[in-house]
Amino acid sequence: MLRFFDLERIEAAKRNVVERIRDFDEIYEIFKSDKAAEQSERCIQCGDPYCHNGCPLHNFIPQWLRATASKDLEFAFHLSNESSPFPEVMGRICPHDRLCEGSCTLNDGYGAITIGSVETYISEEGFKRGLRPKFSKEKSGKKVAIIGAGPAGLSAATFLLREGVDVEIFDKQNRPGGLLTYGIPGFKLNKRVVERRIEILKEEGAIFHQNTEVGKDIGFDTLLEKFDALFIGVGATKGRRPGINAEDAKGCYLAMDFLVDIQKKLFGEEREKSIEVKDKNVVVIGGGDTAMDCVRTSLREKAASVKCLYRRDVHNMPGSRKEYINAKEEGIEFEFNASPKEILKNEKGEVVAIRMVKTRLAEPDEGGRQRVEEIPGSDFTVNADIVIFALGFDPVPYPFLAENGIETDRWGGIVVDENYETTRAGIYAGGDCHRGADLVVTAVRDGREAARAMVRKLIPTI
Repeated sequence: MLRFFDLERIEAAKRNVVERIRDFDEIYEIFKSDKAAEQSERCIQCGDPYCHNGCPLHNFIPQWLRATASKDLEFAFHLSNESSPFPEVMGRICPHDRLCEGSCTLNDGYGAITIGSVETYISEEGFKRGLRPKFSKEKSGKKVAIIGAGPAGLSAATFLLREGVDVEIFDKQNRPGGLLTYGIPGFKLNKRVVERRIEILKEEGAIFHQNTEVGKDIGFDTLLEKFDALFIGVGATKGRRPGINAEDAKGCYLAMDFLVDIQKKLFGEEREKSIEVKDKNVVVIGGGDTAMDCVRTSLREKAASVKCLYRRDVHNMPGSRKEYINAKEEGIEFEFNASPKEILKNEKGEVVAIRMVKTRLAEPDEGGRQRVEEIPGSDFTVNADIVIFALGFDPVPYPFLAENGIETDRWGGIVVDENYETTRAGIYAGGDCHRGADLVVTAVRDGREAARAMVRKLIPTI
């Protein structure tokens, strides 16, 4: 350990740009054992580990780095899985630069340890060697219904099963995984990685009910009668539009509609919208990770041109820095300090361009972030056949919430207490449907903590 003087921070190798834009395969390579050990040896084993504190899951990062450095893969594997339901997923998709790596003591001067890549290596190498996460073999006799098979729901299922609580998961999509399966492109997260975790849950007794929408295909009251507790993890999938003229013109789409449609195309599933961008000029409005997913997906779908427009500057982009860099490497064109004003369409109602206005950053608002001001007389036009709005998401107002006394806040988020229990006893919630659109890792934490709260209530001896 403590070899940060001798060893530099090394990023996981990326596939050649020319090759990777031709498919949806992951762009990052998995560390080899020696490289993972070398990066782990850089850790200074802080007495108060900032990486642990900077991780929403509070993963035991220094401990599994030490185990990786000493080639004790089995210990690293089980420790990594102890606090996380699927560390190999989080190692791939977390914005580490803003969380664990951003908090690393070495980040200021020496370069943070490549925590995410080591995290991915531990699980992938562990699975390769036949290691398996631990689950309870004793059953408690209790069972929980989970609504939504996304990150929060899968996390809750994992930690309930570990304590011997049976789970059944009800999800409206054709495949489980939610955002992990349909919303995050394969070049960031190979779908076989998600499927492997689903299979593990099934082997441990989880029952999945796909193509089953609660409130339509099965009644909420039916779940209340059959189960000892319920967990709601339906995410926040209602996309936002900018509120401009003609924003519903033909060729204007919401980001998640686009990403889900393309993933269904890749799966060979029936598609609702059939959004085709091949040989078209695509403009994406937004600056977060979802916007980066949209521009990079459009490129792989062989769009004629792809441009990303964002109303702030590059330093104020809300997404992960590495995703912006990857998009730039792949040839995406960016226009900063530009805000949409109007969609221009032809006589058929089809998008032909988008009128924009230049912006500047002004004084900070109450939250400390600089306000955006439009610059008078700075309007300009960008040609476009397809416009994709990646402006964030809101919770969906499912009727079964109000019908069952489950309160929501003024933003539509489900209100929960410190134990993630809603205003209806025995019903819990977590993830984006509670806090609004946020990171996968915070949804995963909500699912874990809600599961622990349910276990404490259902099995008081634990």
